Amino acid sequence: MKIREIFISIIFALFATTTFSFANQAEGGDSAHQATTHQEESVEKKEYQPKSLSELAVSFWRTTGINAIFDTDDGEVAVEPDGKEEKIGAFESSLGRIIMIIIVFILFYLAIAKGFEPLLLIPIAFGGLLANIPLAHMTGPHGMLGVIYNMGIANEFFPLLIFMGVGAMTDFGPLLANPKTALLGGAAQFGIFGSLVGAVMLGFDLQDASAISIIGGADGPTSIFIANRLAPDMLGAIAVAAYSYMALVPVIQPPIMRALTTKEERQIKMGVQRKVHRLEKLIFPIVVLILSIMILPESTPLIGAFAFGNFVKESGVVERLNDTMQNALINTVTIFLGLGVGSKLAADKFLVLESLGIMIIGLIAFSAGTAAGVLMAKLMNKLSKEPINPLIGAAGVSAVPMAARVVSRVGAEERPGNILLMHAMGPNVAGVIGSAVAAGVLLSIFN
Repeated sequence: MKIREIFISIIFALFATTTFSFANQAEGGDSAHQATTHQEESVEKKEYQPKSLSELAVSFWRTTGINAIFDTDDGEVAVEPDGKEEKIGAFESSLGRIIMIIIVFILFYLAIAKGFEPLLLIPIAFGGLLANIPLAHMTGPHGMLGVIYNMGIANEFFPLLIFMGVGAMTDFGPLLANPKTALLGGAAQFGIFGSLVGAVMLGFDLQDASAISIIGGADGPTSIFIANRLAPDMLGAIAVAAYSYMALVPVIQPPIMRALTTKEERQIKMGVQRKVHRLEKLIFPIVVLILSIMILPESTPLIGAFAFGNFVKESGVVERLNDTMQNALINTVTIFLGLGVGSKLAADKFLVLESLGIMIIGLIAFSAGTAAGVLMAKLMNKLSKEPINPLIGAAGVSAVPMAARVVSRVGAEERPGNILLMHAMGPNVAGVIGSAVAAGVLLSIFN
């Protein structure tokens, strides 16, 4: 009985739908025709053709990732976040993908087993893994990574939010207690301008070389900011290089620090810093912002975000905002920024000669910046009445607070109980400001 009732209901529904359809066609034939035409233009619906079981199996095989990797002549294309399509070469679609996946797992190992800045490396590496999935078009305008990239990297929004969070976590006390350590932050920027010359000598034009050179400051947000302005086509390789070297600070810096200093210098114990008044900390970010506005307006987006975050922290009256910027905001943006940067680890974008050149220049620039900071600290130790441990010069690069932690660790290894962290934070904070100023100088050249 129930089956018969259901059957009658279906027949009635079909009859009613057909009648309603004919009525609509009679009343608004032109409108329906226009809507149908528009739908056909916007969505090209493929008519299904019946297939045999063997044809279905072949069709399924062609959509698998295994086939995409081993079939080098399948005409696969890579889709950019802006929707532009480019055909992938045979190497990039097969062996290149395998190489990049191996690189991704090396990054996982460094982050998890070795503890090299997992907050950065894990999102970047996982983004790289997703970017090398064949046929999924994850980096396209409607793919997960493409949406993230367009949401905050292509328009420079994520770097500014990161600077805001870093400002909220930064204590200018060590810098204000010992202002001369700002010279170490300035000296470490030698890597930026030294690599600018090197990049030009290698054949990059001045604009591309300027974007590449900022890697020398080991400042990921600033690198993304300036690359998006001066060399958007190189943004992926520049961002990956900058964040890779930030994460590898514990590997790159210690050998340079030990090579340029004696054991006696590394064992120098620095005196206790003076206590900085709260009003000094409150005024300082405003002073820095005013100076940047008057002298180098090009740097104010970065310095402005940094100063705002720090001013909120030092005001002491909006703890909820301060807590949000230090934790929820910067953690959320770090996830998105890491995945967005990792989207540029696709084989067809990363395994090219240009990217290799950028990685090499970045490594040399970062090493040169570290060396310049250490050498400046050695000179200051010779001229200063108060002892200065040359190791703190390595913290002049903008990798905050990783570089300061590395300085403290190396100093403690040479002399147990020698705490250099707060002394190293002075040049480390100065390096953040210095890299933003350097970016402003480079941007002003092309205005």
